[in-house]
Amino acid sequence: MNLTNRIKLSGMMFLEFFIWGSWFVTLGTFLGSNLNATGAQSASVFSTQSWGAIIAPFIIGLIADRYFNAEKILGVLHLIGAVLMYQMYSATDISVFYPYVLSYMILFMPTLALVNSVSFNQMKDPEKEFSVIRVFGTLGWIAAGLLISFIFHWDTEAGTKDGLLKNTFLMAGIASLVLGLYSFTLPKTPPKGASGGKVKISEILGFDALKLLKDKNFAIFFVSSILICIPLAFYYQNAHPFLSNVGMDNPTGKMTIGQISEVLFLLLLPVFFSRFGFKKTILVGMLAWAVRYALFAYGNANELSFMLIIGIALHGICYDFFFVSGQIYTNSKAGDQYKSAAQGLITLATYGVGMLIGFEVAGMITDTYKAADGAFDWKMIWIIPSGIAAVVFLLFAVFFNDKDKINEPSV
Repeated sequence: MNLTNRIKLSGMMFLEFFIWGSWFVTLGTFLGSNLNATGAQSASVFSTQSWGAIIAPFIIGLIADRYFNAEKILGVLHLIGAVLMYQMYSATDISVFYPYVLSYMILFMPTLALVNSVSFNQMKDPEKEFSVIRVFGTLGWIAAGLLISFIFHWDTEAGTKDGLLKNTFLMAGIASLVLGLYSFTLPKTPPKGASGGKVKISEILGFDALKLLKDKNFAIFFVSSILICIPLAFYYQNAHPFLSNVGMDNPTGKMTIGQISEVLFLLLLPVFFSRFGFKKTILVGMLAWAVRYALFAYGNANELSFMLIIGIALHGICYDFFFVSGQIYTNSKAGDQYKSAAQGLITLATYGVGMLIGFEVAGMITDTYKAADGAFDWKMIWIIPSGIAAVVFLLFAVFFNDKDKINEPSV
């Protein structure tokens, strides 16, 4: 890949995740402070990510992969996204806000696959080249958090009270407009299946890979993947409101420690994977979720603030050791025939079904432990997902057997 394309693709990845990080991290706090949303209403808004993940394969499989260049549909989706972001910025009521965020996530989630398609199309050796491009996405997410906390100060106690968090949607909208226009300058990525045969919905959604569930170990992994997404949803929905509520300074900026950790542990994953195997690696990931939430439950923003920081920093282990190693395991079990279908099925199960259940549970628990004066019993709100993660850890430890040798990841 030439230098010009490398720079273009790096810029695309930076903007893609800058947009997401600009508003999604602070969304829970915004909903509570600006729109007075209940836990159930916040759960409905966060669930739009899951609906987007469920609908995304249809947009990619039925439209992008067959009729239009990936970079062009990426541009169109982000231009429409910019308009929707402005509507979210202007909304003053949850009933007005919800249809816009639902529409936005249905359009945004497919772009995560599209930026990968545009990137892979230019690469001769994706295993070596992709990580260098993808890391700019993580840098974009980090940059958004640092801007919100340390440059604009929208997430301070005073800024939150003054309703400044709505500006995150304006920032995301401007970035979306820029990426929308920028996308039309990206390397051409023509549709792969324009001359193909009949479209199979089961193939698009990954249902062809359901045959893999006949393997007892894969079935246990599959169910565990759905269950572990229940505690995961608590982090997305409640972490920022929690850190803001307990008085942590610059919570958005400090949450970028999680993304920095993600990069570091991604580099360590192949070493851990090859030395300890899949089962131990994924168990460490599950245990990290339980430990992280216990730290949140018993830490505070004063003398025990280090517990909250460690909890944030565990994100790399939580995400990489479970989700990335899970993708590697799925790839090795599927074989050439079902590789794409299997990854689609796992994505649908986790970000679709698992997170959908998780956001619903997180909203219900948050409402249950909210007092009449508006105060939250954060200890209980975090102990419950910690307990769920611990139960999933035990079930997986007892019932999963990784006798089969699987392919090790390469860096």
